[in-house]
Amino acid sequence: MEPVSRRAAMLGAMGVAGAALVGCSTEAPAAGNSPQTSTTPAESASATPTATVDTTPRWPLTGKVLKNAADAQHIAVAVKVPDNQGEHPQLGIDKADIVYVELDGYPAAVGQSGTRLVPIYHSQFAEVVNPVRSIRPVDIPMLSPITAIIGSTGGYPWVLRYTKLFSEYIVSSKQYMSTKGTGSYGILGNRVRTLNGRTYYDRAVACYPKVLAKQTKKFQSGPQQMYFPWASSDEEVSTAVSGKTASFVSVPWKKGNTYPMSYTWSEKSGRYLRSMPWGKHVMADGTRISCDNVLVIKAKQVFGKIYPSGRIDANYGGHSEPIHDIIDTKGTFYYANGGKYVKGTWSKGKVNEVFQFTLDDGSPLKMAPGQTFVELPNTSAKITIKS
Repeated sequence: MEPVSRRAAMLGAMGVAGAALVGCSTEAPAAGNSPQTSTTPAESASATPTATVDTTPRWPLTGKVLKNAADAQHIAVAVKVPDNQGEHPQLGIDKADIVYVELDGYPAAVGQSGTRLVPIYHSQFAEVVNPVRSIRPVDIPMLSPITAIIGSTGGYPWVLRYTKLFSEYIVSSKQYMSTKGTGSYGILGNRVRTLNGRTYYDRAVACYPKVLAKQTKKFQSGPQQMYFPWASSDEEVSTAVSGKTASFVSVPWKKGNTYPMSYTWSEKSGRYLRSMPWGKHVMADGTRISCDNVLVIKAKQVFGKIYPSGRIDANYGGHSEPIHDIIDTKGTFYYANGGKYVKGTWSKGKVNEVFQFTLDDGSPLKMAPGQTFVELPNTSAKITIKS
């Protein structure tokens, strides 16, 4: 598969293969190389240090050692999950290899709207994921390097047309309504709600990732590249080499650096414990959400629609959506692991290329294998890190 340029992305809706500007709101501050071997990423628009080749078989999305290569020969599954307080508690988030945090979709980023999650499963699958909501343009450049299938309840017509342009990299058509009778989705009766005499199912839709994975024959060899720059040993992890203390990390999502998602380092568990603005992030079964890695990627956000020409315009037909600019560009990142953090510059080339990370001292980032939460706040967001 040939990489797709930013210009092609902007022309994509006119029938030219495309890349992506993608999703959050204005207000918030198959064959190829073996997926089990880390390789030096293809050269992109932004110069980055050359990564050392690691020939150890690894899971592409966690970096953990892979004992049997055949275990990774299946498609990765992503699911769109709402994250507003009224939509909690959730199911299945804790089983994901990677969880992206993006803006939910309201232009003012005030009121009850806040963030939306994209858990991605490959090394293991959650039995059920709930709730499930609509797809966003931001999902294209996040998932294209993985070649995944994404579960959702659909989306606005222009968004669905837009996502179809990238079928070479992502399966986005297997939505709730289009897979009736397959068992890929269902309704959880205890999440159905009634308000003013009307019945609502927006919090009741559930996705069954293992079943959804069987709804396509594409990408069944699994991800064909390492998604993050995994370290080959504990001593090689960047935070172990040059990290500063980070017992607490806070990422604001709304105007005025409010509505923070936070992570508190736990010596007992050896992981970061995640909290929402209203309290601990806890699953429906009582599981406290935690992770090995916290990665904050600050990116410019706009709010509008992507024109057939590729131009972003709020007056284009349909509902405006949050859009992150993460293609052929760069910005600031923070990476926390083991109670320490490092800072540097991220860059991303074409839609199907992975992120590249360079530390402030010029060396390439090396991440610890494990589960990663990725926050995508606005460039104006003030990230708070306490020792």
